Amino acid sequence: MTDSRHDALSRLLVGYSIDLKAGESCLIQAVDVPVEMVESLVSAVYEAGGTPFVKLTHERLQKVMLAGAGQEDFTRWTDCDAYQMERMDAFIGIRGYINPRETALIDGGKQAEYAKAYYQPVHHQIRVPKTKWVVLRYPTPAMAYMADMPSVEFEEFYYQVTSGVDYAAMSRAMAEAAQFLDKADRVHILGPGTDVKFSIRSMGSVPCDGRRNIPDGEIYTAPVKESVEGKITYNTPSTYQGVSYRDISFEFSSGKIVRAEGSQSRRLNAVLDTDEGARYIGEFALGCNPRITRPMDEILFDEKIAGSFHFTPGAAYQECDNGNRSSVHWDLVSIQSAEYGGGEIWIDGNLIRKDGIFLHEAFLGLNPDQLT
Repeated sequence: MTDSRHDALSRLLVGYSIDLKAGESCLIQAVDVPVEMVESLVSAVYEAGGTPFVKLTHERLQKVMLAGAGQEDFTRWTDCDAYQMERMDAFIGIRGYINPRETALIDGGKQAEYAKAYYQPVHHQIRVPKTKWVVLRYPTPAMAYMADMPSVEFEEFYYQVTSGVDYAAMSRAMAEAAQFLDKADRVHILGPGTDVKFSIRSMGSVPCDGRRNIPDGEIYTAPVKESVEGKITYNTPSTYQGVSYRDISFEFSSGKIVRAEGSQSRRLNAVLDTDEGARYIGEFALGCNPRITRPMDEILFDEKIAGSFHFTPGAAYQECDNGNRSSVHWDLVSIQSAEYGGGEIWIDGNLIRKDGIFLHEAFLGLNPDQLT
């Protein structure tokens, strides 16, 4: 059954997020997404004068393929998909979770090997720097369960925080904050189990206003790679490679994670040992989507929570490049609103945010009362 909300979301993705132009090619990669949504995306690409390419798959099929694959298979998959990705002007990746734990029993070493051999070259080295891209989730009953909401109410919430947000207004509000961050140096974050310092000098910043993720609402930079010192504790659950982690804490020395603990400490450390860069931080970001206020163990939503920040083990983005390279990029989130324990973010001696509310004049426009 067609849904007018599909069309509104598709127009946002094609016309705003990737800003597709006539004559451009767009790869639509859909995982566990109803064909009606994909049809709407294809139609939006054609309406923009572009050429759609479609790749449909399911998480269960990906699990079976990954479970039986070896290095030669990874190489062949990479060769084929890299060839296609190189020829794309734009990319839309949409995923509808049926079971977030589908790949939980696949060996962590196998998943790390796949990330290095396939995901890193195809996505981090081609798609991210060379295409206009956006990624998002599609609402499913499993996601409603993760959000602790009934299905119909979750769908309403989903469309409010995706196509119901004025991203153009958010972009204008982010401009002043970005100018401040571009000139900043020393950052100090305080909170329950957290006392961490680092530099962002000369790293620059990137406002995320609907151009890369839907939902969106963050502004990010990166720490100088070896400048991170102290301890951080994350208060938001996070699923990575099918495994849910809670109560993660890191200790840093000269930028490196020298101690890591959590609900799955052994597997957590295995992820951090994927490669050398996985124990360094590639991104620091402030979340500010006014309609997302609590976690649901889905990174694409949780990293945008108003009053949160994420501090990301693994690869840095090209736009804020601290030199860290890794096949890992894991956006771990801590919420600093009062109901989640509060906290403070100081930059160059200025109190920027306290208990999730921005106080510095350069960031006031990103408070929820300004964006709703």
